[in-house]
Amino acid sequence: MAQRKLLLLPGDGIGPETMHEVEKLIALLNGAGAGFETETALVGGSAFDAHGAAISDADMALAMAADAVLFGAVGGPKWDGVPYEVRPEAGLLRLRKDMALFANLRPAICYPALADASSLKRELVDGLDLLILRELTGGVYFGEPKEITDLGNGQKRGVDTQVYETYEIERIARAAFELARTRRGHVTSMEKRNVMKTGVLWNEVVTRIGRDEYPDVRLDHMLADAGGMQLVRAPKQFDVIVTDNLFGDMLSDIAAMLTGSLGMLPSASLGAADEATGRRRALYEPVHGSAPDIAGTGVANPIAMIASFAMMLRYSFAMTGEADALEAAVAEVLESGTRTGDIMAPGCRQVGTGEMGDAVAAAFARRLGA
Repeated sequence: MAQRKLLLLPGDGIGPETMHEVEKLIALLNGAGAGFETETALVGGSAFDAHGAAISDADMALAMAADAVLFGAVGGPKWDGVPYEVRPEAGLLRLRKDMALFANLRPAICYPALADASSLKRELVDGLDLLILRELTGGVYFGEPKEITDLGNGQKRGVDTQVYETYEIERIARAAFELARTRRGHVTSMEKRNVMKTGVLWNEVVTRIGRDEYPDVRLDHMLADAGGMQLVRAPKQFDVIVTDNLFGDMLSDIAAMLTGSLGMLPSASLGAADEATGRRRALYEPVHGSAPDIAGTGVANPIAMIASFAMMLRYSFAMTGEADALEAAVAEVLESGTRTGDIMAPGCRQVGTGEMGDAVAAAFARRLGA
């Protein structure tokens, strides 16, 4: 039996509840001989409560040694007053930085059964399948200086610095073109070259990589603010969108709502493949965040977490058949009219977190046995 080392980081809020539904799927796969070896560790507010840090050095070492990390969510009002350096979100940022996870993949797929749950008209989103590729370890979230300076007389100055180097843009551009080759062969690069020097450089580098290395892939450029407008006007025009850390954060949340609910959207954060082993560090997480207002109530939608696990099966373990079966199981359950409250529709049956997870697990088990 192959051993696949998987670290589970449930985190805060609804993270532990939705992670529990994935553990059911891991048990099913292990029953079929998948050989997942799991460990569970702390991140975010729960880690701060236990260790005084958003992730401990020991748990960070577990993440570095794992074949893949499945992450829940971090944060909540309980930790609003903790120092900035140890805020819950710092745990996720450290994971991304220390694991060198430079490429964040956020698919936005609208299941036919949920087309009416979108805030847009059905014809705009039915059949939607786009992928946002966000650069994850550079840009304004990590640039220096990053500070608040007391100027005296009651005045302060806050500074965040947007920084990109050529190699950072090259590697995310290549990832976008490679992904587009497996899809519909179209990349749209988004930046703000009209007002930002980093946007000018981004545009130059992506243009060169596309022209010189991927002439078979169609490349378009769009200002990021116009891209946000186009995402809600005609989202099906896009195939792969590649953009920087800040714009990717915002645009991927816009794309998430096209599908009907943030509770539906997974993501994958990938590092570069090791030249010797081919191993690629990776972290998978739902887009929805910790949702502290519903934590502990049993109503959270676990599908984004389940879909993140499906991405893990596909990208980290090359378990394509199992990933396809799990995604098909989710579609089957939705087609049956089973819904959590966030995607509830007339004539459907509303269920909680556990019952939705059970329904997906049952459908998945049937497909594994086929």
